[in-house]
Order: sequence, then structure tokens, then C-alpha cells
Amino acid sequence: MTSLAPVRTARGFGMCAVSPHELSTLAALEVMRAGGNAVDGAIAANAVQGVAAPETCGVGGDLFALVHLPDTRSPACLNASGRAGSGADAAALRDRGCEAMPLHGPDAVTVPGCVDGWYALADRFGRLPLSEVLAPAVRLSREGFPASAELSAAWTLHASRLRTQPSAPPFFPDGHLPAVGERISRPYLAETLQAVISGRDAFYLDRIGSAVTEVTGGVITDEDLARPQADWAAPLAVDLFGHTAWTTPPNSQGYLTLAALSIFERLEAPTDPGHPAYLHGLIEAYRSMAGERNHLLADPAGGGSPGEYLLDPPRLAERAARIDPERAGLWPYPPPAAGGTAYMCTVDGAGMGVSLIQSNFHGIGAGLSAGRTGVWLHNRGAGFTLTPGHPNELTPGRRPLHTLSPTIWTRDGRLSLLLGTRGGHLQPQLLAQMAAHHYHAGLDLAAAQVLPRWTIGDIGAARSKVSVETRLDRSAADALRARGHITAAAGPWMGDWGPVSAIRITPDGLRQAAADPRVETALAAAG
Repeated sequence: MTSLAPVRTARGFGMCAVSPHELSTLAALEVMRAGGNAVDGAIAANAVQGVAAPETCGVGGDLFALVHLPDTRSPACLNASGRAGSGADAAALRDRGCEAMPLHGPDAVTVPGCVDGWYALADRFGRLPLSEVLAPAVRLSREGFPASAELSAAWTLHASRLRTQPSAPPFFPDGHLPAVGERISRPYLAETLQAVISGRDAFYLDRIGSAVTEVTGGVITDEDLARPQADWAAPLAVDLFGHTAWTTPPNSQGYLTLAALSIFERLEAPTDPGHPAYLHGLIEAYRSMAGERNHLLADPAGGGSPGEYLLDPPRLAERAARIDPERAGLWPYPPPAAGGTAYMCTVDGAGMGVSLIQSNFHGIGAGLSAGRTGVWLHNRGAGFTLTPGHPNELTPGRRPLHTLSPTIWTRDGRLSLLLGTRGGHLQPQLLAQMAAHHYHAGLDLAAAQVLPRWTIGDIGAARSKVSVETRLDRSAADALRARGHITAAAGPWMGDWGPVSAIRITPDGLRQAAADPRVETALAAAG
């Protein structure tokens, strides 16, 4: 749902949160006010987001997170993305005539990593018990919440595919499609969240786990569910604009944000974000790297390129040198893939910051619920390829290419910015624009949120096709066309190009948060 509302901002010296849904933001503040820290607040926001906006995320999906602790140089980095099940079989899919991974159905499902991610975050950093952290989500599941325009639209769009699933009845009150503002309660999910509170086995190895193995036809087994899906990893880092930008390593595509910005900084573009050279340079910096993603990005355990190679400075410098300041280059580009995702960020009064992203992938995922549990299974397995021998080939125990790309920015070890968005393959593009507007152009977050955005599409011939929000100045669009970019007008405020969530922390500790005006439910709040 798009919006013409002004940017919703919040300021304060204590706790702060931004998320795609006001209920999620308020849950984060509720839990932090009750004595929780930023990790507790982020988990609470994530859980509520999965309740009130299952078209974006939920316990049947995956999770990545970065956690900054005061007086530490490097953030902690969590990869809670699930692996392909023991029954995954690329050869069998090829024999069935599949040329690409199915988008829906059992073969697209990987083990859900979200709940393992919550456990890992809570065990290492949390202050409150999960019973208190998940209390807002349990309460809303039982008592109900008003359906947003996005929820109503998503369930209307996918009704024929989802209506027959065992967990679907709460979304079709009295048998009809959910209307905007209608009360939706999710009693099945309330029981599942109570199981999460009871412990890992109650979620992965009891009734819920059995429902996962049953609905996937054994693609995911009990043994797969017994294996924890969350791992702590070393984050990737690049020095940019006098700061250090941090993101999640492969199998995440987060490196693309840092690589594009590193190339853009080398171009010495003007600081006016409306200047044709600024726009052209940022577009070309992203395009110069994006085409390699599907070739190089994979689970490092399966032979994917390490993050250190993907961000190797001489490699980025060589790419920057190939950019013509007056002409769009011929760069390959990976096919786009839409995503159902939610990004949220929190800061507490002590200075802990969390950048967390969680996803069901394509809208409501694989279109399958794990019985009457309220768990909608993601389709992250669609990120695999069926190409024999490829490091991202569907293989049991391997993690797929992932679009989730959260970031944290620090300066001399001090937390400076939490930044992330949903948007599937668009995430690095949107984050590169926001970061460049803020750090290179010097705009505050509210002004950066309002600037017209662009996104890159694939037309199969390595040419530059740029979709732009129609608020972009006509002379700037004309200048892009003169440089060889094929421009296409989108809407004035594209809800699918975000929502970007961001919190800036100034040297004196002021939190300045900005929610994206493109999505009506997005909210920034401080307490």
C-alpha cells in the first residue's frame, strides 16, 4: 500500500525502534520498557510482525541479524537461514522437466530458521525470558488485530492457493476475504508461540515439526529439523564515507550493498542527489556488480565464493575503472525475484543496536501451512539453481542464495546507523541509495526517505533498464536516457520499493529514526 503521508520520524536519547508495522514497533518499545534490551525488542517486533503481517514474515521463514554492543569494534552476526532437507533432489526435478526451482510447493521449502534465530539471539544477548518477549505476539494472536491494506491485498491475491490450507480459516472470517480494518485473530499461531516459549524441541520436533515433514512429503525430515539452523558468523565490512559498513556474509547478498557503494565512492560523484552524474554513477556502480550475483553467490560450505573475494578492493577498483561517466555500460543482470520480507531495527538506552531481517520470501511463501499450527512455510528453496555442479545447486544440507541484506554502520567503533529494507533482489539497490543520500549527499534520514527512488530490471540484453518513481525531475530522467539508460515511469510512491527502516545515532547519543512513507503501516517510535 503506498502513501503520500510525510515521513514518520522519532527522536530521543533512549530506546528507539522502526519496523514495517506500527504494532511491531510498539511491541519492541513495550518489551524494552519492561526491562528488555534491544535484542528482546527486536525479537518482540519480529514476532508481532509475523502475526499481523504474515505476507512479509513469520516463524516458518528465515532470519539474519547484526547486533552492535557498545565498546566493541565488530557487530555479532547471526545467520539463521535454513538448509535444504534430506529429501531435496535436483536430479529428480530436472527429470520432471523443471528448468528452474519451483516457486511453490514442497520442493521450494527449506528448514525454517527463524525460531532457531530467536533462541540464538535470546541465549547470547537477551535479558528477558521468551515468555515476556513473545507476550505481545501471543496476545495479538489471541485477541486479534485490524487487517492492514497490505494484508487484505495479499490474501485476496493468493486466496485460491491459500484458502484450502489448514491454517487459513482465521484469514477468511465467516468465509469471506479479510477486509481492511477487520479484526483477525490467529489462535493456531498463539498455540505455536506458546510452544516456542517451551523450548526448541516443542517447535521443531513435536507436533509442529511433524506437520512440517508431513506437508513437505518428507523433503524435510525429523533429522533435518533436529539440526539447529542458526550459526554465528564473521560479518563483512568495508570502510565507506568515513564509516565502516557491516553486513551479513554469503549466502546473503549483503555484499552487493557494500560493493556498489565502494565503487560509487571511487567515482567521486557530485553530492547533489538530483545531479545526473550522481544518479548515473550510483546506478552504474550497482549494475557493475549485480550481474555476477547468481554466478558467484552461494553457501560457502557448498563452494560459494567467500565474502573476502566478493569485496576484494582491487576487484572493486577494476570494476569502478570500467564505468563510463557519460554512458551506461553493458552489464549482465540477474533475473528479478520478488520477496515477502520484514526489516526492523532497535536501539536501547544502553546503546545496544540490532539490525534484524526476517522473511517468508515470495509473499506468503510456498503456499503451504504446517497443519493447523499457524505456521506458513517459506519458499527460500526457490533461491537454489538446478544447474548441475553449480555451487548453488539444490543439495541436501546446503543453504540457498539469500536476498536478506541487513546493515550496521559504525564510526571508530561507535554505532552510527542501522539500515535495512525488504524487497528481494531490490534490497542492495534501495540500501545503496539511502546510504549514499545520507552519507555522500549529507541528507538527514527523513529527506533521504522522500527522495525519488529507482530500481533496475532485467530485459535480457545487458542494457540498463531503470524504473523511476515519477517524482524524479524530468530533466534528470532525460539525462539518464541521454546516457543510454532505458527509463520507465513507475508510480510516484512505490510501496514495493521498501519500506526502508533506519535509525541514526549521533555522537552525543541522540537517536533519529525514520520510517518509510511508502508503506502506511510503517512506524518509527522512541521511548
